[in-house]
Amino acid sequence: MLSVVFMMIFMFFMSFLNRSFWMVQNLIFLLTFIFMVKFSSINYFGQISYYFGIDMISYGLILLSFWICGLMLMASEKVYLLNNYKNLFLFMIMFLLLMLILTFSSMSMFMFYLFFEASLIPTLFLILGWGYQPERLQAGVYLLFYTLLASLPLLIGIFYILSEKNSLNFSILNNEIFMNMNMLYLSLILAFLVKMPMFLVHLWLPKAHVEAPVSGSMILAGILLKLGGYGLLRMFSLLQISGVKYNFWWISISLVGGVLISLICLRQTDLKALIAYSSVAHMGIVLSGLLTMTYWGITGSYALMIAHGLCSSGLFCLANISYERMGSRSLLINKGLLNFMPTLSLWWFLLCSGNMAAPPTLNLLGEISLLNSIVSWSWVSMIMLAGLSFFSAAYSLYLFAYSQHGKVYSGISFFSVGSVREFLLLMLHWLPLNMLILKSNFCMLWI
Repeated sequence: MLSVVFMMIFMFFMSFLNRSFWMVQNLIFLLTFIFMVKFSSINYFGQISYYFGIDMISYGLILLSFWICGLMLMASEKVYLLNNYKNLFLFMIMFLLLMLILTFSSMSMFMFYLFFEASLIPTLFLILGWGYQPERLQAGVYLLFYTLLASLPLLIGIFYILSEKNSLNFSILNNEIFMNMNMLYLSLILAFLVKMPMFLVHLWLPKAHVEAPVSGSMILAGILLKLGGYGLLRMFSLLQISGVKYNFWWISISLVGGVLISLICLRQTDLKALIAYSSVAHMGIVLSGLLTMTYWGITGSYALMIAHGLCSSGLFCLANISYERMGSRSLLINKGLLNFMPTLSLWWFLLCSGNMAAPPTLNLLGEISLLNSIVSWSWVSMIMLAGLSFFSAAYSLYLFAYSQHGKVYSGISFFSVGSVREFLLLMLHWLPLNMLILKSNFCMLWI
């Protein structure tokens, strides 16, 4: 693992060389395969040192981080062609990737907090520096204050655990359970609920997505939302007693919120806003399953986190491909794309069907496990889950039908062919999304 981190540190310097853009991208993919082969048989929390190590939960999310960061560079050809501070852009992505890998492999709670917060800085710079809307400053402030304010109680909670147990090592604390510590329970999970984001504290996400460049949207949807789920997976071994008592509040808010957000999706006219709100609905069901603290729920939430990272990132790429040609993200203008870009319509169909958890995508495995866990937790939840599943299909079909069918707006009648780079980019999202279900025991290995 140390070899992977060192290779990444040397790639920092490479990002400032001229004509190194595609070289760095290829090296990230090479690093992905090195990591995949080298750490494929891990079943314990170890491998580096006292402070850093990986187990099966970390393994999947680090692999996803590598993959999405490589695809981010592939999607950002415009930054390269316009020479829009491309070396700084490369540096920001490499720095973000390093922070994410260190977050997912931290064995100490404080180190986890440190890198968890540090991953916010390059994301903020990506939105402020390469976003293309005038409101990006406001979106950056939203992102910063929502996440920082919710994270302060987490730091206080970590210091309290240190004073009580004299250790912050996850593998040592796994055997500890805090009894009836209501304030500690709230302080340890609040930061992760905002990061997921849970309904009611989700307002920063659509804003950040709409203002971010395509690379910012991909990393936000692909990895940064998963930091919340990962944090909860780690923390709930300490909070089992309080969790049994209070988790129903968050599950109720998430399920009701998921249905409401799905209805909001049905009246969006901005492509990116629709995909961003659909992320909130998906994360609502992930959060609900995770908080049931059952085997089905935890493994299902992990599977859906990986699946959503690939599917949502692919949809943002598609929205960006349409935006680059049409100059707008409005569904009123992006009509009739079947006439305009017939080669891309298949990709819209495949990724929209993935978004509504159609077989054979990994989303299906995750959603079946989550439905199983939430219904076994309380049969009343079936009402909201039925609504959530139905409207999830409804807004995915709405997105596909409105963008692909209908008369072409504003007299655009010429035929546009996608580039090989764009098709490769979409294939690299779709292929793992459908192939991973063949290795579905991967999500069950670590428990």
